[in-house]
Amino acid sequence: MIKKRIKILVKKFKKYKIDGYVIPKNDQFFSEYSEEDRLKIISNFSGSAGYSIILKNKNYLFVDGRYTIQAQKESANNFKIVNYNNIFNCKLFKNLTLGIDPKIFTSEQIRKFFYKHNKIKIIKKNLVDEIYKKSSKSNKSFYSLENKIVGENYKKKIFKVINYIKKNKSDFLFITAPENVAWLLNIRGWDNPNSPIPNCHLLIDKKNNLYLISKKNKASKLIHEKKLKSSQIIDPKNFKDLIFTLKGEKVIIDKKTCSIFYEDILKNKFKILKKEDPIYLYKSIKNKKEIKNMINAHIIDGVALTKFIYWIKKINKKKISEFDAQNKLEFFRKKNKDYLFPSFNTIAGTGGNAAIVHYRATKKNTKKINKKDIFLCDSGGQYKYGTTDVTRTICFSTPKENIKNIFTRVLKGHIAVVNSNLNNHTTGKIIDIKARKYLKEINLDYEHGTGHGVGFFLNVHEGPQAISKFNKIKIREGMILSNEPGYYKKNLFGIRIENLIYVKKKKNKLYFENLTLAPIDKDLIDYNLLTNKEKNYLFRYNLDNYTKLSKYLNFNEKKWLASFI
Repeated sequence: MIKKRIKILVKKFKKYKIDGYVIPKNDQFFSEYSEEDRLKIISNFSGSAGYSIILKNKNYLFVDGRYTIQAQKESANNFKIVNYNNIFNCKLFKNLTLGIDPKIFTSEQIRKFFYKHNKIKIIKKNLVDEIYKKSSKSNKSFYSLENKIVGENYKKKIFKVINYIKKNKSDFLFITAPENVAWLLNIRGWDNPNSPIPNCHLLIDKKNNLYLISKKNKASKLIHEKKLKSSQIIDPKNFKDLIFTLKGEKVIIDKKTCSIFYEDILKNKFKILKKEDPIYLYKSIKNKKEIKNMINAHIIDGVALTKFIYWIKKINKKKISEFDAQNKLEFFRKKNKDYLFPSFNTIAGTGGNAAIVHYRATKKNTKKINKKDIFLCDSGGQYKYGTTDVTRTICFSTPKENIKNIFTRVLKGHIAVVNSNLNNHTTGKIIDIKARKYLKEINLDYEHGTGHGVGFFLNVHEGPQAISKFNKIKIREGMILSNEPGYYKKNLFGIRIENLIYVKKKKNKLYFENLTLAPIDKDLIDYNLLTNKEKNYLFRYNLDNYTKLSKYLNFNEKKWLASFI
């Protein structure tokens, strides 16, 4: 199937006078998770980030360290797997003409990846869509969230954005990331499989004129509730006509998500100012109401997780598969009426599959859980109202000493992150060093970042903040991040411990507080490696779990959870 699709694609090269074609993971809205997954269609690769470049006689798939093993398994038959970092102005394609769809690339991507050695040819049709296209787009209307849920009126947010436009001496801001439109207007939608995203764009000027770029039927509820007028809803195909009716000189575009297609339309009328959309930062700082709703969502999620961990460790006696396990966890989540859907595809891996950082079991591709192996489960939910993401590594028999040693070192890094002094350790880059310290003592490390930002009832991965080797964004009150150090031994095992944490202020000092509530498997811990401070932290965390979750558990579950204290 994949070979056939590649063959059909290559046959089109002559017609368009190109030597190759570039396919990114993202769709036209630059979403991490999308119904339109052209990269999977052409390569079979199902990870959340990557690029493929199809040439006449050779195919390349560029992925980062999280996906190396997965890409080898899914795509190596038809593609050479290359580390993502090697795509930057790659000489592999020197002097070749590469075709792209202008709606799914930014000029910044082209500049970074292909500027020096390649000719880029814009092809208005998407060549992958001509071969195979899914037609399962949602027609459900966008909807508004009340102020009591989001904690801030959308008009106040708009005022903040208008001040930014004026401060930067511009006339317009073109907001192309749908999650940023969602935050600004306090709206959500049904256009993404794992996030309540409303697929649309927004043009706003310094005089408070707004234009939502969307099909009118998608905005029907917003018109009905008088948030927007019908005349403010612009069909994407009429965007060009709108631009030529507007007065002004400058427009700010988001260099991360404004496509070449839209940039070309805008630059025919305005001077372009390329910046990072300020809403990424505004959105990352949650208000008290958003934090409160996230705390409540994590209590609900913690109940489901605790019931699942108790069931899989203590109740279940059958030989089950990874796929069975993730379905059981989904069953526990669905018991709560406020649960909507997973915030990403659950990663449930046993043994060697757990070493694939973003592994996904399916009905056809799954492995039986061996009681002698450790089992890694990374999952999350979208709730009314909050987003969760949590990983637990579980054993079913007495683990080997080296497994306990590594797990405990991962745990020590996890504890070091949450106990960070944020008045001294002010960026993710500094905190990341603490997370890796105890693994590095025995010459081990992991390839992914230690933590990513998390949205409020939005994307499970958001920026600009992160805990990673390179992130220099200042950690601020109200930010939510994941705390997920790990270690992966190819074909043998994977370990990761992940909580979501948020930044709290008390007596003018910033510190992290856990959102996630779920037991950390004590059978995998070598307590001799823990300091008294680390043991005290675990005691307090386990007590917090019991205090907040026990009233929702049955007698046996409660008794088991109490044994962690």
